[in-house]
Amino acid sequence: MYKQEFFKFRYGIKAAFLCLCVFAFHVQFLKAQEFTKYVNPFIGTGGHGHTFPGATRPFGMVQLSPDTFNEGWDWVSGYHASDRSIMGFSHTHLSGTGRGDLLDILVMPGTGPIQLFPGDKQKTKDGYRSGFDKKTEKASPGYYAVFLEDYKILAELTTSKRVGFHRYTFPKSDQSHVLFDLFHGFKNDSVLLTGIQLKNNSLITGFRKSKGWAEGKEKDFANEHIFFAARFSKPFNSSVIAKNGLRIAGNDVVTGKDLKVVLNFNTKAQEAILIKVGISYVSEQAALANLDAEIHDWDFDRVKREAEKEWDDALKVIEVKDQGESNKTVFYTALYHTMIAPYLYSDADGKYRGFDDKIHTAKDFDQYTVFSLWDTFRAAHPLFTITRPEKVNHFIKSMLSQYQESGLLPVWPLVGSETNCMIGYHAIPVITDAYFKGFRSYDVNLAYKAIKASAMQDQFGIQYLKKFNYVPTDLENKSVSKTLEYAYDDWCIAQLAKALGKTSDYAYFSKRAKAYANVFDPKTGFMRGKKADGTFNPGFDPSFASYGYSDFIEGNSWQYSWFVPHDVQGLIHLMGGKDKFTQKLDELFVQKSNSNHDKPIDITGLIGEYAHGNEPSHHVAYLYNEVGQPWKTQEKVQEICNRFYTNQPDGLSGNEDCGQMSAWYVFSAMGFYPVNPADGKYSLGVPLFKALNVKLGNKTFKIKAPALSPVNRYVQAVRLNGKLIDRSWINHQEIKDGAELEFVMGPGINAKSLR
Repeated sequence: MYKQEFFKFRYGIKAAFLCLCVFAFHVQFLKAQEFTKYVNPFIGTGGHGHTFPGATRPFGMVQLSPDTFNEGWDWVSGYHASDRSIMGFSHTHLSGTGRGDLLDILVMPGTGPIQLFPGDKQKTKDGYRSGFDKKTEKASPGYYAVFLEDYKILAELTTSKRVGFHRYTFPKSDQSHVLFDLFHGFKNDSVLLTGIQLKNNSLITGFRKSKGWAEGKEKDFANEHIFFAARFSKPFNSSVIAKNGLRIAGNDVVTGKDLKVVLNFNTKAQEAILIKVGISYVSEQAALANLDAEIHDWDFDRVKREAEKEWDDALKVIEVKDQGESNKTVFYTALYHTMIAPYLYSDADGKYRGFDDKIHTAKDFDQYTVFSLWDTFRAAHPLFTITRPEKVNHFIKSMLSQYQESGLLPVWPLVGSETNCMIGYHAIPVITDAYFKGFRSYDVNLAYKAIKASAMQDQFGIQYLKKFNYVPTDLENKSVSKTLEYAYDDWCIAQLAKALGKTSDYAYFSKRAKAYANVFDPKTGFMRGKKADGTFNPGFDPSFASYGYSDFIEGNSWQYSWFVPHDVQGLIHLMGGKDKFTQKLDELFVQKSNSNHDKPIDITGLIGEYAHGNEPSHHVAYLYNEVGQPWKTQEKVQEICNRFYTNQPDGLSGNEDCGQMSAWYVFSAMGFYPVNPADGKYSLGVPLFKALNVKLGNKTFKIKAPALSPVNRYVQAVRLNGKLIDRSWINHQEIKDGAELEFVMGPGINAKSLR
């Protein structure tokens, strides 16, 4: 009862305030919610989506979100929709990844006796965590709120780019407090050293140094440094610092492996205490400077409105003109998820901690980190060239700075160090795609030098690729996946070399781009592990997948045999022509695995052996276009969208993977997809809406399907600017120029609609 009245008070006051505002302000506020109202940040927080529901800005440094647990595969974002208790609110979270880290600088308000450990999530009285009712949980772009049952505290969160802004509304109590837990993080993260300074009774600073997911130079080398500064709207009465679980007295500056600080307050009924927490990867002073540069006052609601407006401005790049609220919610939530990562990494003054552990200054760009490139090169980065073109050069300059500091382009960088997670050198297609689309505000010669350095290194099986023109299964784990992905990246290098007049490089990398043919077995019709002596690996099962030693990573031969996006016609020829290719593609979607093995849990979202929950399958439904059967692409794309994207916590079929899962949906909902993410072409499917407008500066790309319905689900013809086209693709320049793409829909297949 108290909880309900408390929420009525808080939101009732807000409603009354808005009603008393001047009309102009009211209209402006409503306009600011035109697109954000369709975003549901809880999509992906259940199942295996691994998203977080908390507050952030587009590509922001801070992701301020609740942590319900900090270990286990389904909690790598710190949150899962199945939980009913909260440990606290930390400032950094990964968005939909398959591995956990971060969850830095946890803050938890409370009342009553001080607890120094979170306790069991089922027994909240045993620690500082609190239970909560899902009905009180609210989330929207840039805002999160929940009522903490155990303490009768309303917790509200919003952010600027580098600052987390907390508002905790307390009950009357002489035992109110706010805890900062610097030891807290994802369980795989090894804390090396933390520190706290009590500057005065309204300002504290500190740091956390740890060795986590990213690869460190040595055992005790901290590859993750984070610093914070926290200002309080109300001075605290007293403080308690605990080191290794024991309270210590008389110290305002403390360092140790496990530090916590508790700030004590006396509060009146429904009294709000606000906290601004700036973060930096450079220093405590930089964190304080970020804080003071971005939030000058204590107006929480203003910062929340600014966050909402920034998100609305980002989302309105695509305007959906029809359909029900649920479909719009799935679409705009997907678009929202594509703009969470990469994360801003440089401070307000441009400084950042480089891969050489030195402090650098990004002079003419913003430095970014968290590039989940094995995933995002496929669709997320091509989407940015349409939806966020102003970010593309910043992303590439960030990648080139990593090359200058470490000698290689990024694979999967995480806050200043490389994880080397997954395979390939997929910064290369991102740079190549950008170059050919006209994004060149970076040193192109430096970019090419970085590209060659990554492609010519002697590790990760590349040393064998250079010798055999494939990666032998008896010399390297995941050999076939590596061969296929290197072949694609090498095709990208060849195209760039040709454009830059590097003839010998063009010839060399064109040969490496054909490496995929060396691991194709014509007897089985599958990609298959080949030994250094040229014989295929015995005991072949195309359904076999394993986390251990195998020819494929997070997939099997059924899923990976299609990964030749740069030479689909070459793959068709290898498989025996269009008829056999089509037959095998049909089999993919009905095939059932009969193997007993430790199949990776990433292989989800299954239609037969097609696995939409993991990225190697993402282009496959569009391959029917290449054999003149576009209606099958249309059928499969609609089935995938309807089955694997819903307005529910488990509404993603697999890890969100920093925007890739959602980018697939955004593209497919518009009616096209980049099968080859670096050739500037988009393979046509079928739109999910009758009308969408894509805003491109002062131009608009309009997509229309006026007759689209559950009955009229097949494309009869496609018109570009009123003229029929007889091809199954459009190119980037046609979108960039502004045009009208019309899909003529009907109830039956049209075998001649597209070729």
